Amino acid sequence: MAPYAIRDATLDDLPALTDIYHHYVVHTTITFDLYPVSVDDRRSWFEAHAPAGRHRLLVAVADSDACVGYAGTSRWRPKAAYDATVEASVYCHPDHAGRGCGRALYRALFDAVSSEDIEAIVACVSLPNPASVALHERFGFRPLGVFRRVGRKFDQYWDVAWFERPARIQSSPE
Repeated sequence: MAPYAIRDATLDDLPALTDIYHHYVVHTTITFDLYPVSVDDRRSWFEAHAPAGRHRLLVAVADSDACVGYAGTSRWRPKAAYDATVEASVYCHPDHAGRGCGRALYRALFDAVSSEDIEAIVACVSLPNPASVALHERFGFRPLGVFRRVGRKFDQYWDVAWFERPARIQSSPE
């Protein structure tokens, strides 16, 4: 496992975060965005996060000081009654996938939001994606169900699995 420093994201990280996300847009069904996004396109997404509060954005930095991944909690639904539920997501540079980057990010993220007014954390995973399913289950997410054939990308339909976990769990996995 490579060592990663985890810190709050800054606006200077946005180009690297966009590049990481761009890889998944162009090459995978991990996100259902169909077209590449620019740094300007991602600015409002970035600004929806803060260093404190429910909606956080953390980055993983490798030894080279390069941003190699990010994880965040975002608003799940727009109605105020849902405010105590957030949606978590994590993206790692493909060269750092499977090397502990996602685990380090999620561990830090869930610790960072543990004292916030959050009751539940949800996540969705496009299928098949056994690595993401395993990561979410490792962090206490339990599967809720699968929406069949709800995303169309690369001229094919894909399933999406939904997961949930309480905001606070007794122990974080190592």
